[in-house]
Amino acid sequence: MEKVSLLISNGLVVTMDGKRRILNPGYVAIDGDKIVGVGKGDGKDKYQAEEVIDARGSVVTPGFICAHTHFYGALLRASPWFAKIDPPTDFQQNLQRIWWALDVLLTHEDAYAAALIGSIDFAKTGTTMFFDNISAPNAIEGILDHMEKAVNEVGLRGILSFEATQRRSIEEGIRGVKEDERFILKNNKDPNKLVKGAIYLHASFTVTDDLFKMAREIADRTGALLSIHVEEGLIDVFHNLERYGIRPIERMEKLGFLGPDVILVHVVQANDDELNIIKKSGAHVAHNAMSNMLNAVGVPPVPKMMRMGINVGIGNDGYIFDVFENMRSTYLIHKVWNLDPRLMTPQEIVEMATINVAKMFHVEDELGSLEPGKKADVVIVKPEYTPTPVNEETVYGHIVNTFNGKDVRTVIVNGRIIMRDRKLLTIDEAKAVEYVHKVVEKLWDRLLEKGEYQLDYLKV
Repeated sequence: MEKVSLLISNGLVVTMDGKRRILNPGYVAIDGDKIVGVGKGDGKDKYQAEEVIDARGSVVTPGFICAHTHFYGALLRASPWFAKIDPPTDFQQNLQRIWWALDVLLTHEDAYAAALIGSIDFAKTGTTMFFDNISAPNAIEGILDHMEKAVNEVGLRGILSFEATQRRSIEEGIRGVKEDERFILKNNKDPNKLVKGAIYLHASFTVTDDLFKMAREIADRTGALLSIHVEEGLIDVFHNLERYGIRPIERMEKLGFLGPDVILVHVVQANDDELNIIKKSGAHVAHNAMSNMLNAVGVPPVPKMMRMGINVGIGNDGYIFDVFENMRSTYLIHKVWNLDPRLMTPQEIVEMATINVAKMFHVEDELGSLEPGKKADVVIVKPEYTPTPVNEETVYGHIVNTFNGKDVRTVIVNGRIIMRDRKLLTIDEAKAVEYVHKVVEKLWDRLLEKGEYQLDYLKV
């Protein structure tokens, strides 16, 4: 018998492998940070484990992966600031009255607190990897190190980036990209680091052609990913048409920015010509259904993208961190938007939160499915009850329509159990939440005292 460090036994294993095998009962054998075996049965006839987790009555899945988030979005949840301002009537006013008023006040401590509470939220609800970007124009240099500290304390795997913008000055955007480059050079070549860096540009209506080219050059030199908000609101389209005579995705193609290492976030307003450009370039799309609803910007043509062969993954844009809520919203919104209940299947939705995002991050050989040789990022889900049986034929439907984040019992990242029976093992959750609340209260005080509309976006 082969000796292993951990055996997950007797679960309903949703592998998400190339054949989308579902094993019931099934096992996952882990040794160190790697999966060494996946198969039918309890696995006890093949493996002698230091620890055995009996997953009877549970669903075992790959760790879910978030295509796009903003940890600092959690800092404004239910904030009294919303009652003070004139309610925004469109996306651009959302930026000016809420997010740009906030980001100029953020400090390194705020960034640490945001990454801490966001990582806790992810861990508690089954997301083991993410791509985050932060906007904090007055706290640029070194900010990603503070966020990395929080993520490591919780024990997640992730990608961190600073959102470079030139809405206030040309130099500020350059500093943002250089912070990304610094963090990439510090982390990305170290195989022992679970947190890596990437390059993030805010949006094409707040950055110059030169910053696009600078970001592309750094990505080519370092092998890092690139990402940018694209056509979330009509301001992005109108600004580019007025200033450059072409639409945002056309501009990116012209600048040589697009490629398989690029993640385009939102893509709500894209026309068919732009979708063809995305397909041709090999770029990916991060879809944020709940955020799109919150900001009332519309719904991107995701079913059409997927029919074209564009790789689409699910993100949360810093709104609701529970991956099950985001999957459910994605499943529903395209049906109602297109008046077609046939659109999107539960299996497609689960793919969009696992293997599709792994492909987006260029880690599909290591993550996104439960297969021998891959990294051991595993989630065990056990709801208190389900209204109908959970089996091979129904499990995708239950993941999307029945389960929620509170049903996540155990989370394993890189072979390490970071949550067992709903209890985080890496940090004192109560103390961490108490600390974050104190930081947020101070931030809200500053926001209520100093927060003001930010209108500086036409300088580029």
